[in-house]
Amino acid sequence: MAQDIAALTDELVRMAAADQRASVHANGEDPAGQLAWRRLTARHGDRLNAIMDECGWPTAELVGEDAARAAWLIAQHADRQLDVQRRALRLMEQAVAAGAAGPRELAFLRDRTLVNEGRKQVYGTQIAGVRDGSPLPWPCEEPERMDALRAEVGIEPFDAYVARFPAD
Repeated sequence: MAQDIAALTDELVRMAAADQRASVHANGEDPAGQLAWRRLTARHGDRLNAIMDECGWPTAELVGEDAARAAWLIAQHADRQLDVQRRALRLMEQAVAAGAAGPRELAFLRDRTLVNEGRKQVYGTQIAGVRDGSPLPWPCEEPERMDALRAEVGIEPFDAYVARFPAD
C-alpha cells in the first residue's frame, strides 16, 4: 500500500505541474493552446474522479501536502466537469470537518463550483473581469460581508488579494 500511495503522490504532483505549465493557454488567444488546456484538465478531472473512487479525498495525511494541494488544483480546474467538481467539494467538506483539509482551499473550491453552476459565490475568490484596471469578483451572495467571510477561512481581504494580480 505504501508503494501505491507513493505512486499516487508522485502522479498528483506531476499532474499539477503539467496543469501549471499548460494554464498559460487557458485564456490565451491561441485556439490550439486552449484546446490542449481543456483536454489536459478533462484528463486530470477524470483521473481525480478515479482517485476519489479509490481513496476518497486525497488528504495531506494520505498523500502529503504537495499532492493534496495538487488534487485541490485539479478539482479547481475541472470547470467543464461539474460532477467531478461537486464530488470533490463534498469530499473536501468532509475532510475539512474532520480536520484533514484546510478551509481556505475549500472556500476557493466552493466559489469556483458556485460560479460554474451560475450561482453567486461566497468568498469572492473568482474574478469575473477587470474594470478600469481593477479586478472584479463574480457576484457574491453577501458582498458587504465578503472580507469578513474571507477572514474566517484564512483568506486575505479582497483588495490585498487582487493587488497580487499582474497589471495588464
